[in-house]
Amino acid sequence: EDLAALAREVGGELIEAQTIAKGYQAPHCVQAKPSYLLKLKRADLFVQVGLELEVAWAGALLTSARNAKILPGSLGFLDASDGCDILEKPLSVDRSMGDVHPFGNPHYWLDPSNGMVIARNIARRLSEVDPAHAGDYEVNLAKFKKRLEEKTKEWGMLAAPLKGLRVVTYHNSWPNFAGRFGLQVVNFVEPRPGIPPSPAHVQALEAQMKREKTPLVLIEPYFDEKLPQKIAQDTGARLIILPPSVGCEPSIKTYFDLF
Repeated sequence: EDLAALAREVGGELIEAQTIAKGYQAPHCVQAKPSYLLKLKRADLFVQVGLELEVAWAGALLTSARNAKILPGSLGFLDASDGCDILEKPLSVDRSMGDVHPFGNPHYWLDPSNGMVIARNIARRLSEVDPAHAGDYEVNLAKFKKRLEEKTKEWGMLAAPLKGLRVVTYHNSWPNFAGRFGLQVVNFVEPRPGIPPSPAHVQALEAQMKREKTPLVLIEPYFDEKLPQKIAQDTGARLIILPPSVGCEPSIKTYFDLF
């Protein structure tokens, strides 16, 4: 829904942006439904986060939709990550590392500077798919850029007291956000991405948090909060359920709402 929100910013009333993965779902594992195939069959443009975030489901859906316009390599297929600041690109990957993304961390939209790049990518591709309205997309992009620059300054001032704040997160969703706003992610409840924590990992994590006086545990809404809540209670930290996407909560309807 983050990509759809950015598409609406630059497309305005000229487009209809629909989503497959919802903001309250873990984007790695979306269950395919027949209704998704209908959306894809009618689509002029398919936009994905990329970096293998959707690898478990997008390819099969695109193939089954039988819409050659939106297949990879076609004008109607866009990988939104092109040109974005992608962090944590591993030198090598093996199964012992869990669900590590070989091309870097895919949660890059959580830095507003990458949001600008995504919006620019979408505007350019809309102009190619719909050249009659290219000028409109450029005007909308310029308006979005101006507002995003203003809001990024505002968010930076709001986040200033958080600089250097040590946090533990459940999943490794936050490197771009933390880098932009100064948080220091010191560890994860998951020992490796997608791998459930063992008792030994939890014990070591709690010892680290007590030793370093880590005050916050952050968890995305689609993970079970029972264990993170216990870790927070055991260490005197506070658990915060933090939405990483547009649509995670009813009040988060736009990219600006998210931040």
